[in-house]
Amino acid sequence: MLISPREAGPGLAELLRLAAARGVRRAVLLSSATVEYPAGEARFAEQFKHAEDLVGDSGLGWTVLRPADFAANALAWAPQVKTSDTVRGAFGGAVTSPVHERDVAEVAAWTLSGAEHSEAVYTLTGPQPLDQHEKVRLIGAAVGRPLSFRELPPEQVRRAMLAQGLPEEVPARLLGSLADYAERPGPTTDTVEKLLGRPALTFADWARDNADAFRRRPA
Repeated sequence: MLISPREAGPGLAELLRLAAARGVRRAVLLSSATVEYPAGEARFAEQFKHAEDLVGDSGLGWTVLRPADFAANALAWAPQVKTSDTVRGAFGGAVTSPVHERDVAEVAAWTLSGAEHSEAVYTLTGPQPLDQHEKVRLIGAAVGRPLSFRELPPEQVRRAMLAQGLPEEVPARLLGSLADYAERPGPTTDTVEKLLGRPALTFADWARDNADAFRRRPA
């Protein structure tokens, strides 16, 4: 059983109890790298750590995956890229090693299938630290247009996100983490390569895989 605590919500303990009662033997939890490498508001990492504790106490065989920021988070830039050559956001110097969701899915499937991963905790990242300027440049290379990142004040970005109808938690998670990553880069691990026996996919790979999401539609 693969579990995302943000999807399971407050019913995670009951979900685990029911799963065990119905014969489920293993659980893989998608947690967060911020449990081990703090960034942003502590309350969010504490939520993931609580979920890890529940899985650990469930009686199931378990594995915890702690992904870094997903490369797919860059899809939030798609509306800007479709209408402009500039992506506007906060903390352009924030450095992370974004992980391709395909790598996370493959690791999850692999760890579900083998008891040798029981009670293991894996931090999953991409292979290359990148700031936001570099990520935007790689998306531009994938779509065949030069793109640039323009830094805005964090409070301006927060207000814009709330004006779009997003809950307060979304800009709080994003801006808090970016502020810390601008001061201290996020982690880079070789765990994906060790587990899968091949190099982790790069952000450039992800940008090519998802280039259509950023391309302008013909008029």
